[in-house]
Amino acid sequence: MKKYLFSIFPIIALGFIFLRPVSSLALDEGGCLKCHQYPGLARLEKSNGFKALHIDENNFFKSSHGKFRCKECHITITQVPHTGETTVDCTTKCHHGDDAKVLPENYPLKGFHKNEQSFIVTLQDESSCRVCHPLYPHSNNNLVRGFLNMHTGFMFCELCHIKREKFKHPSYDWKNTENAEYSGKPYGSYFNPHTGKTHKTEKFISRIAAFSVKNGNKKLLINTRDINKAQKYLIKENKLTSDEKKKELEYFHKDISRKEISVACNECHSSNSILDFNKLGFDKKRSKDLVYLNIKGLVTKYKIFYFPNLFGN
Repeated sequence: MKKYLFSIFPIIALGFIFLRPVSSLALDEGGCLKCHQYPGLARLEKSNGFKALHIDENNFFKSSHGKFRCKECHITITQVPHTGETTVDCTTKCHHGDDAKVLPENYPLKGFHKNEQSFIVTLQDESSCRVCHPLYPHSNNNLVRGFLNMHTGFMFCELCHIKREKFKHPSYDWKNTENAEYSGKPYGSYFNPHTGKTHKTEKFISRIAAFSVKNGNKKLLINTRDINKAQKYLIKENKLTSDEKKKELEYFHKDISRKEISVACNECHSSNSILDFNKLGFDKKRSKDLVYLNIKGLVTKYKIFYFPNLFGN
């Protein structure tokens, strides 16, 4: 991994800043919301849990702590991207003394940002992938797992991971809606391909899927036939030998490909995108934003930038 001293970050940070509303310039000079603004940004913590990393800008700046810069509380964050837990102790600087609302030591901060976060809690997914894989499945790469998990609310696993060489020129379109439950403000869209209308919804969500096309007919490239087989595999998994597990997993993944992150990102977020965002119903501005996503370089090149202490803590 290459590391770059943060001498060039002020320029990057300024680029981050001037893409945001003027009201937030003084409060997000480090460009934290450039990444944390996305709903569904999450990391897997346990086999049955995850931690939301999304911060809604408007809700945060209207909160009682909205006048503070992020690094005034998150003092252990020194680089971008960053991993692991952030040490925050409210009692050392703000919440102590005669004029402050004093908090007890070890005050629980687990749900501090919950009013500013949006993420999907449950999703009725028809794919057999979800029998074994959690809603937010990416966990191996600590630097970019949150960005990868964010795609849960917008596309099916197979769109990215399908072995394209097995299906000549797959097409990409919206799949019918699924029931979804949200924590915080619902996000994403329900797109009706028959009427061409897109609208926000609190109970349903549409996601982009891959389809094979034969004789003008479209077939959804999502494995729904192996749900029962996958459920039976989980029951007997611990009793299988390593060779037996390998054979079973090879069957489930026969149409699935693991990809380098840089390859996966560039398949969609580039001028040669496999997705025609305009045909999918996005307007010209949003389509351009998706093609030239300005955080993609940080995700694909893994450069580490170090914060200078320009403003103090």
